[in-house]
Amino acid sequence: MNSQILEAFKNEVSAYKANSAKGGNLEIAWYHLERAHILGQFSALLHLQVHFYMIIHALKAKDFAELLGQVPRFILAVPGSIFRLAPVGNPGGTSVGIFQPVEIPHDLKAILMKSDSN
Repeated sequence: MNSQILEAFKNEVSAYKANSAKGGNLEIAWYHLERAHILGQFSALLHLQVHFYMIIHALKAKDFAELLGQVPRFILAVPGSIFRLAPVGNPGGTSVGIFQPVEIPHDLKAILMKSDSN
């Protein structure tokens, strides 16, 4: 994993944690989890970590539909990463189909493309 991607991933997870802490903004926390998912979806460990956080987030938000939707995503995270089957740009939540690719935000695309050229 490229160090720039890993650093960006860690920054998004830190922003998630800061915003999901007591008194934080769960909507902004989720935004950062989705960005972390896009960055980490081709690393089995990072992909699994993000879906774990998504499960925790769904519990905190009492969003049981999201919680149920995260179960198959959690199970498929590792094989999806290993076999490169994760759909590019997919933010990982249930608002987007599990196999649906999505346009990558420009700032994240720049980080990901930089890593491809190294």
